[in-house]
Amino acid sequence: MEQIPLHHLTVSRFILGSNPFSGFSHQGVDRDLAMKRYFTTSRIKETLRQAEALGITTLIARMDHHVMRLLLEYWDEGGALQWFAQTCPEVGDHQACVSRAIHGGAKACHVHGGVMDYLLAQGRQDEVQPVVNMIRDGGLLAGIAGHNPQVFAWAEDHLDVDYYMCSYYNAAHRDQRAEHVSGMAEWFLDEDRQIMTRLIPSLRRPAVHYKVLAAGRNDPAAAFDVVAQALRPQDAVCVGVYPGDKPDMLAEDVQLFTRALVARR
Repeated sequence: MEQIPLHHLTVSRFILGSNPFSGFSHQGVDRDLAMKRYFTTSRIKETLRQAEALGITTLIARMDHHVMRLLLEYWDEGGALQWFAQTCPEVGDHQACVSRAIHGGAKACHVHGGVMDYLLAQGRQDEVQPVVNMIRDGGLLAGIAGHNPQVFAWAEDHLDVDYYMCSYYNAAHRDQRAEHVSGMAEWFLDEDRQIMTRLIPSLRRPAVHYKVLAAGRNDPAAAFDVVAQALRPQDAVCVGVYPGDKPDMLAEDVQLFTRALVARR
């Protein structure tokens, strides 16, 4: 697996995402529940170990109680994936989230994409830099995520961060509420993907491209071809998997991504 430097860290170009672990399918209430039932602690740890075997070094995961508890077990059993933590608006305020990341063993932490979309819409962007400063004061790399491209347009001029998390789809506008709600209306438009992939080359920070498969709606081979074209040398991609549909899904996605990168060259 190809690795890239991210400041003082080394990160695999393919990063494992964890939305399915917590039942965030973005495919409806029934699908959310199916993922929650499938992903026992044992199965999540099995997926993490499979990721390691494929050369993946990094996991992006929420800092909720469920994720943090299973990561402790995984690391105590010899697991080696490094954790990039995502803040959780339903768990607590900014300070509480950052404290959990610092004391929970994270190597980096970024502000939740829905929170960034919401703060921008509400004109509360001034809250963000103090959060970034708290993350850095704790010795972690600091970043922001976002679904709305305007988040990054603003950040380029007003924010000092180490990395961005750029969603290919602005699938449910978070102007009035930051949290994702199971079953909420979502849309995955190709024009949104085009807007984000056109924006990324102008960004001054490394970007992690995510939601590239449109939550399982896109053909993986075609989707990774788009990623390979949009990915800069300093960028990575984050992908979650649901082996309940296909046991070898992670290995297959890694193979398709690697093939797409090679073809681009």
